Amino acid sequence: MSTALYETEPLATLAKLPRSTVRTAVAGVTGYAGGELARLLLNHPRLRETQPIFLGRMGSEADGTTVYDLHPHIAHNEISAPAVVPFTWETLRDSGTEILFLATPHEQSREWVPFALEAGMRVIDLSGAWRLHDAANAAVYKLHDANPVLAAKLQEEAVYGNPELHRDEIREARLVANPGCYSTSIILALAPFIRAGIVDVEHGIVCDAKSGVSGAGKAPTAKTHFMYAADNLSAYAVFGHRHTGEMLEQLGLSSDQIQFTPHLLPIPRGILSTIYLRLNEKKSAAEVEAVLRNFYAGSPMVRVHRSGDLPQIQHVARTNYCDIGFELAPDGKRLVVVSCLDNLLKGASGQAVQNLNVMCGWKESEGLL
Repeated sequence: MSTALYETEPLATLAKLPRSTVRTAVAGVTGYAGGELARLLLNHPRLRETQPIFLGRMGSEADGTTVYDLHPHIAHNEISAPAVVPFTWETLRDSGTEILFLATPHEQSREWVPFALEAGMRVIDLSGAWRLHDAANAAVYKLHDANPVLAAKLQEEAVYGNPELHRDEIREARLVANPGCYSTSIILALAPFIRAGIVDVEHGIVCDAKSGVSGAGKAPTAKTHFMYAADNLSAYAVFGHRHTGEMLEQLGLSSDQIQFTPHLLPIPRGILSTIYLRLNEKKSAAEVEAVLRNFYAGSPMVRVHRSGDLPQIQHVARTNYCDIGFELAPDGKRLVVVSCLDNLLKGASGQAVQNLNVMCGWKESEGLL
């Protein structure tokens, strides 16, 4: 496919923001994350006069499907509902789309991003297609590029979309790679301590994480249907989960310094990560808490708990918060950190909207509280 159809100049850069609003579009609205993204954008105060465009599969015939047909729980009491229209580059061009959300499979995102950027759009990609810079880590996605040279160039440009760590880069980015849900919960819990240089990384870090069933996506599998998941708890992908590479790259760790084990929890949504680490020198609980509070002082979507007050999934479900708490052993060196978030919001669509706010120069929590 060629983007020669864009005969006009690329859309104006958003670097002069903040602006009152922006033209957005969402490709891939059928899944759980897509439904949450639609709900957030339709209720975003900055987008009331510029309703997002919702796009279905490329080449599909329009059949009158609306976002409310796909996700009845987000419907408003109104006569007209937002239509889901077939994906075409002409539709995006004619609507003046400036920021394109891709809630699409990794392969699709990898194919479409070069065309979107050439057309002057900025992209927030919810897939794993552009998160990883190390080829060994990215190999888990088995991606194939029609133009490997261009893809490699764009990969260098892609910004990991965790605002708490990369706020300044996201503000100017053309391509934001929204993080994975597990990786968000663990990176946010560990980054303050790793960056402060107080973790004995050679002793090893153990991350025990549990996620609700929606983290596996909308398509049912033998491991996610009710008869398997209900009244059960199971570990999986012990040495090969695709989010591990994000943790290694963002925390600057090697694979022998951290062990991540995900589990399937029999609840609809939410992640609880329990992380075990050793400090390289004795600390007090007040000092540990200060590290967290200082690191997240300007981050409205991270809530730091007092020592001994450990987060729970029920307190973050259906919010965009990541709650972080800890317990320090009497020896002052063994530390257990607990991190909780909603995998569909702070772990996916809510973080994507948080990135939108940063890119547009708006209040980071706008439309998320």
